Amino acid sequence: MKSTHLFALAALLATLTALGQGQPLAVAITNVTIVPMDRERSISDQTVLVRGERIAEIGPAAKVQVPDGATRVDGRGKFLMPGVAEMHAHIPGGNAPDALVDRVLTLFVANGVTTIRGMLGDPRHVPIRAAVAKGERLGPTIYTAGPSFNGNSATSAEVAVKMVQDQKAAGYDLLKVHPGVPLAAFNAMAAEANKLAIPFSGHVPADVGLARALSAKFHSIDHIDGYFEHAVRQGAPVDSKNPGFFGVNFAAHLDPAKLQQAVTDTKRAGVWIVPTQGLLEMFMSADTADEMRRYPGVQYLPPAIIDGWVKQRTTFMSGPDFKHATNERFLIERRKLLKALHDAGVDIALGSDAIQTFSVPGFSLQNEMQAMARAGLTPYQIYVTGTTNIARFFGRGKEVGTVEVGKIADLVLVDADPLQDVGNFAKQTGTMVRGRWHARSDLLAKLGTN
Repeated sequence: MKSTHLFALAALLATLTALGQGQPLAVAITNVTIVPMDRERSISDQTVLVRGERIAEIGPAAKVQVPDGATRVDGRGKFLMPGVAEMHAHIPGGNAPDALVDRVLTLFVANGVTTIRGMLGDPRHVPIRAAVAKGERLGPTIYTAGPSFNGNSATSAEVAVKMVQDQKAAGYDLLKVHPGVPLAAFNAMAAEANKLAIPFSGHVPADVGLARALSAKFHSIDHIDGYFEHAVRQGAPVDSKNPGFFGVNFAAHLDPAKLQQAVTDTKRAGVWIVPTQGLLEMFMSADTADEMRRYPGVQYLPPAIIDGWVKQRTTFMSGPDFKHATNERFLIERRKLLKALHDAGVDIALGSDAIQTFSVPGFSLQNEMQAMARAGLTPYQIYVTGTTNIARFFGRGKEVGTVEVGKIADLVLVDADPLQDVGNFAKQTGTMVRGRWHARSDLLAKLGTN
């Protein structure tokens, strides 16, 4: 069969698939400024034509022919860029109602998130991943960890190896490491995971430490965990067994040389960092539970969840880790460390730890971007961590990450120039997920408020 015939057949199949899913023949985003994310630039007055799930054509608005029957999205005065990833997401599991799962997935899409990495797995997440991929359920592309490796689950080397084997067989995309894993169990887990080619990510258990975590081929260390514990200066007046929340008690006792060496070692090891800086800045802020109730997006979650968060916040603020001066020093040192990691060429992946205490899916990622800006990253550098870096992380550079012909149409339409101010990313008209257009106002209206 000639190549032209093959192309025609492929186009026909794409059309039939789109029609079978209730989608129009094409979607055209017209007269838009593109932020392609191949480098720091924008291209004005363009039309982007999407057929099926892929970008079919990009060109000057005056030259691109929009086919009859296509859905038109007016991009005049707006900016089209790749959708971003939430690399530390939590999909409700266990007995959580399907309605809550769908609400969480919808909130991600409504905020320009087209890929998520679920970091606390549950058996029900595997079929949810498949349903979303088939277009049977609204949501971003899902990668999911299995159930957590922690001090209560991975209690020995033998147990840890069996967990790795079972999770690989079950089809999970990665393993999640929590605190408390004994060193022997961790070593066995890492060896078996590397043997079976399933990545592991998450926390750095105290018994493991940063140096061993880096040498063990962690795919990503989340929350910048373990760095302050690793970098306490010799002879510091601290209790090594009481680091506090992510090392807050050590923030005033760090050895800059040790931290810099840790940055160098991270780059050499090729380990990724998912900072969740915004989460830590929120936790360590002086904002009360009542003030957090008014955070953007909180109104879209069930009252029972919000009430639970209020109790958690109130308890945390009255606990031993909440000392305002210490917390401020902690955040300053974390910002410096995040900037040093970025400037050293360590790969950073965007993540905010949602759904989590006052970390609302999608909305918290906008907070994460603001926190990264406070650490000294530019808007473009921040978007790289959620777009092209994610394509590299998953080995999908030919499929996603930029606005280019032939790539999957995971896109977000932003109302103001995102390269001028990272806060502009929150001003969105809608999101396209695998070629399906979703107006933000429609999604939020369907969700309703509490």
